[in-house]
Amino acid sequence: MALTKELIAEISQQLLEAERTSHPIDPISPKYDDLSYEDVYAIQLKSFDIRVGRGEVIVGKKIGLSSRAMQEQFNINEPDYGIVSHRMVLREGQPIPMKRLILPRLEPEMAFVLKEDLKGPGVTAAAVLKATEGIMPAFEVIDSRYKDWKITVKDSISDNASCGAIVLGGRLTPISDIDLRLVGMVLEKNGEVIATGAGAAVLGNPAESVAWLANKLADYGITLQKGEFIMSGSLVRAVPVEAGSSLKATFDRFGSVSAFFE
Repeated sequence: MALTKELIAEISQQLLEAERTSHPIDPISPKYDDLSYEDVYAIQLKSFDIRVGRGEVIVGKKIGLSSRAMQEQFNINEPDYGIVSHRMVLREGQPIPMKRLILPRLEPEMAFVLKEDLKGPGVTAAAVLKATEGIMPAFEVIDSRYKDWKITVKDSISDNASCGAIVLGGRLTPISDIDLRLVGMVLEKNGEVIATGAGAAVLGNPAESVAWLANKLADYGITLQKGEFIMSGSLVRAVPVEAGSSLKATFDRFGSVSAFFE
């Protein structure tokens, strides 16, 4: 680890302040040539220690960079992840104020709601399906507390994998007879279809993405817990949003989720 505990705590505070004020800071990767993945995940975990100390409750996890195209873009060979607290989950139909964000983008995803704990190592896609109560259609609002999205994957990880907010659709669907690879999705912005995708875009199967996370978190002694939801990764590229943007993602057999930015 290149960073001291004091510097990790300082960067965590800076990121939390950037989120609170919507004023981004300079990325950290250019400042520390020997910045490690251990460093940036330590920053992320420290930020959540602070959040929990302020009364926030962890309700889920998110997986990012789950498509091969995004991994190639960032020159990595696995996804990253972040943590979701209850204050990050917004009610569907509640207008999302742009003033609380910096440069937001939107991603349509499948959210796995767990009925059993998942603890790695050794978790498989089959174990994920067995432990899943059902799927909810969801949006992740990604946002960077670093300036102008000029980031590396290490910057993103330190910034909670660039998670801004989560919007969950209103329907939970059991998956016992559904092949998640083949679930289609249509994304509309202001009434116009702008993208389509399928579950196979997420590591070949979104359940593989959740299995990866359970096994990755085993390195830190963290378990995916019953009742949590897991954002498995976007089916399409992130879409920029502006004030006045209205978006809707419709998933085959899972229903829809919508979001409006003001």
